[in-house]
Amino acid sequence: MPSILPTPLRLGAHVLPNNLFVAPMAGVTDRPFRMLCKRLGAGYAVSEMVTSRKDLWNSLKTSRRANHEGETAPIAVQIAGTEAQMMAEAAVYNIQRGAQIIDINMGCPAKKVCNKWAGSALMQNEPLAQEIVRAVVEACRPFDVPVTLKMRTGWSAEARNALVLARMAEDAGIAMLTIHGRTREQGYKGLAEYDTLRSVKAAVGIPVVANGDIDSPEKALQVLQHTGADALMVGRAAQGRPWIFREIAHFLATGEQLPAPRVLEARDWLLEHLQDHYSLYGSDSGMRSARKHIAWAVKALPGGEDFRQAMNRLDSCEAQVRALSDWFAALADQHERLPYLPPALDAANDDDAEEQRLSA
Repeated sequence: MPSILPTPLRLGAHVLPNNLFVAPMAGVTDRPFRMLCKRLGAGYAVSEMVTSRKDLWNSLKTSRRANHEGETAPIAVQIAGTEAQMMAEAAVYNIQRGAQIIDINMGCPAKKVCNKWAGSALMQNEPLAQEIVRAVVEACRPFDVPVTLKMRTGWSAEARNALVLARMAEDAGIAMLTIHGRTREQGYKGLAEYDTLRSVKAAVGIPVVANGDIDSPEKALQVLQHTGADALMVGRAAQGRPWIFREIAHFLATGEQLPAPRVLEARDWLLEHLQDHYSLYGSDSGMRSARKHIAWAVKALPGGEDFRQAMNRLDSCEAQVRALSDWFAALADQHERLPYLPPALDAANDDDAEEQRLSA
């Protein structure tokens, strides 16, 4: 089959390597995770959202989220807030810290964000949304930094206004739109719909990125064909499976499935990720926050749930590394390549907390 990969996009001075993007996910898409996904086939990654509140800019959490040491360009930072001037100042602050693209968060469904009228709550207030977009675009213009926008289809099924906001964003100077195919009311329940995305793509002249439920190469192809999108953004499906980007790229280019990674190959990637993760968060915090990444990596594998429970009782980075290395070595004795469980069995073991998988 001929390749159906879209032409690589240009954002400002940056031509992206490909059109497969990592979604910004709170508590997930930190620098180590973004770098791993880029290494394994993602062409672009956006940071987890950074607050526009000045009093939090120097906090440990914000400084970690804004850490881009060693990350390949372009550096994209997502900002969240409710006041136009604060958002504009946050954009400039992050540009001065190395951001090359600014993304506005109008898609996060988390209650702690929406209760403050940030994230997808902004979609309920179109005048405020427009004010914020224009302020951020104007603040970034002197730096020649493009501004992108991520949103949902609307607040609820009765208030799907993505098309209205998309036209507004294009008029205000937004360089690219990403749309998650759910309303805020849905959260991550139910199924993403792509008709709204197709309508937006037909109505605007700027690139449109499709997001939501893209969890396999076949689904990636279906979404591209249905929406006509210029790029795809993958979120939860990359948790524990960052090589999904190269799998999608191979399928879109050739029509053939890429074999699952070799067990020892996946082990080495995950161990490298752990070391980078520990270096960013420190031993204690890094050990605790690494648990979710390890759990995601093993949940679709035979014996993964038992290993997850045992691993969660470990209390040091060294013990985590040793346990993961030994477990994958034992798995490699039985299987050359990752032996994924059938989806029904995998889903039965998926008890991730909702806050661990929120896509901003």
